[in-house]
Amino acid sequence: MDAMKLLHLLADDPRATVTDLADILGESEEEVAKTKDSLEAKKIICGYHTVINWDKTNIDHVDAFIGVSAKPERGTGYDKIAERIGKFPEVSSLYLTSGTSEFLLSINARTMREVADFVGEKLAPIDGVAATVTMFVLKKYKVNGVMLDMKAEIEDDRQLISA
Repeated sequence: MDAMKLLHLLADDPRATVTDLADILGESEEEVAKTKDSLEAKKIICGYHTVINWDKTNIDHVDAFIGVSAKPERGTGYDKIAERIGKFPEVSSLYLTSGTSEFLLSINARTMREVADFVGEKLAPIDGVAATVTMFVLKKYKVNGVMLDMKAEIEDDRQLISA
């Protein structure tokens, strides 16, 4: 079975059933399930995620990106610092990057104050962290390949008047 085709199908639709995947791939359900289980066991498939438009809920939600400048440690480079940062539940994504910062973090919190507290009390004190730059997400248009509904919550029902 072509595992790459299976991966692409799951990337496009993680909710696809084994039956649907088997039909598309022309394979048996058992073979698809076995391959999928193997990919999960090898940590090639690391999870299945739902894209939520938090702006459409009544729940306080703040997303921020934080650039972190850091100094590598002898023998481990940036890996130990990344391991420390990645253990915090506020960190949803963590990347080693090129450019002005060594790391880029994605943070989820309820309020801007929670993000500020995370940076000041947890992130900045980590040995090796030299500086941080926090950027708050003001509006999301597309997340993980999914365009979010951008229609205004309140429709403008005023009449158009032209001169």
